[in-house]
Amino acid sequence: MSDLLSEKTQARPNPRQEEAAKAKGVSLRRTRTLTVTRGAAGLVALAAVWELAPRLGIVDAYSIPPLHVVLQEWWGMVLDGELWRHVSASLKRSVIGFALAIALAIPLGAAIAWYRPVREFFTPTLELFRNTAALAILPVFILILGLGETSKVAIVLYACFFPILLSTIAGVASVDPQLLRSARVLGLSPIQTFRKVAFPAAVPTIFTGIRISGAAAILVLIAAEMIGAEAGLGFLINYAQYNFLIPKMYAAILTTSLIGVAVNYGLVALERRFSKWRAA
Repeated sequence: MSDLLSEKTQARPNPRQEEAAKAKGVSLRRTRTLTVTRGAAGLVALAAVWELAPRLGIVDAYSIPPLHVVLQEWWGMVLDGELWRHVSASLKRSVIGFALAIALAIPLGAAIAWYRPVREFFTPTLELFRNTAALAILPVFILILGLGETSKVAIVLYACFFPILLSTIAGVASVDPQLLRSARVLGLSPIQTFRKVAFPAAVPTIFTGIRISGAAAILVLIAAEMIGAEAGLGFLINYAQYNFLIPKMYAAILTTSLIGVAVNYGLVALERRFSKWRAA
């Protein structure tokens, strides 16, 4: 059985050796297949526990229905369009808030890390706000912006903004000084150095914050939709709970989890696309 120590210390081929191995017809497909198989086995085990525990009386079947009951309810909502109505409402709010957070946080974070006067000006204010939980100020957004779409988009923007901002600051600030010295020797201007050296090197760290924010965009919105919303997954979960529609509630929760997983894998794929140079 492998452990973390053996995994971290195991001899691995470098990227050039991996390419040579692929050229000879030797690939890592077997290892990847084994990894996927183990992951699938874990999901099957979880599904089996969910299905059997209520049937065997280990848990209350009313509070936690068997998995097949939840899936039947989920499929029924898919067929009648109810699920898509709530999913589309939540995705619209999340995407808008998430996109605005990226558009605002990355330029500001880069400026804070790159220019000392900007950093000294913004740091105290940012420290104050970043330590205030998004849901703690949700009532403020509702008081100022009302119960409509604007307040929900704003709370997503707030929740997503700081992880992206902090990862951008950390990524740009931690660029290898040797790279910056090389850029200066080559005669690059500060703007060219940032665009061609500092920012590309910071992309993996920035994407760490983006992935964290991708999850936050869904989670925070679900909580916000439980207050004053007429559509959305948060509204659906809250409505089902108060009306004792337990399978419908779990179907909405399961849908939220699946969206979160899809968002995470999508961002991982996007990160790999923008970080191809690191494998060279």
